[in-house]
Amino acid sequence: MPATVKLQRMVKEIDKHFPLEPHVRDAFLQVNREVFVPGGFKHLSYKLDALPIAASQWISSPLTVAKMTQHLDLHRVDSVLEVGCGSGYQAAILSKISRRVFTIERIDTLLKEARNRFSDMEIHNIFTRFDDGQRGWKDYAPYERILFSATAKQIPQVLFDQLAEGGILLAPMQTGPMEIITRFYKRNGRITSETIESCRFVPVVDGTDK
Repeated sequence: MPATVKLQRMVKEIDKHFPLEPHVRDAFLQVNREVFVPGGFKHLSYKLDALPIAASQWISSPLTVAKMTQHLDLHRVDSVLEVGCGSGYQAAILSKISRRVFTIERIDTLLKEARNRFSDMEIHNIFTRFDDGQRGWKDYAPYERILFSATAKQIPQVLFDQLAEGGILLAPMQTGPMEIITRFYKRNGRITSETIESCRFVPVVDGTDK
């Protein structure tokens, strides 16, 4: 079965569980998930499951990626900062909606693989950095949207400082034994938040790893 047909079926399956807005649906149809999945799991690329990748990390379920993307409210957004590049799949989806995506990864091997994928796919509006993403990327701040692709216990103030006025920061937050997708707003210099739904992500880890 051609990859395009598999991709269309995957998007329809996502839509059953979580109705997609047209711009999010279009973004998913433009990114071949199979490219981001390790060889031994290619046959599972289009299932709605998280899959293991290198360095004991995971590529999130496409359903989870869809939810995070849609909850970011990306309509007419210019710049997005992603904390935790991983395989690069989430950044690739974001790149189809936003003009510029800045993504940071603390594991060097993962970032090199993601960069190669972006290059092979001729995605030129993703900018990558090897660093602890919890420090953000001051050079290109402020960002209209900031996305955590790993569970955080708290959001560093430096990231709120790099969030544009009127911007949104979306993160899976550790709340007791639960992980909750939480959306933070910056309005008049003040941060407010709302909880959206439970989720499962790998935890944020401090520092970098070569």
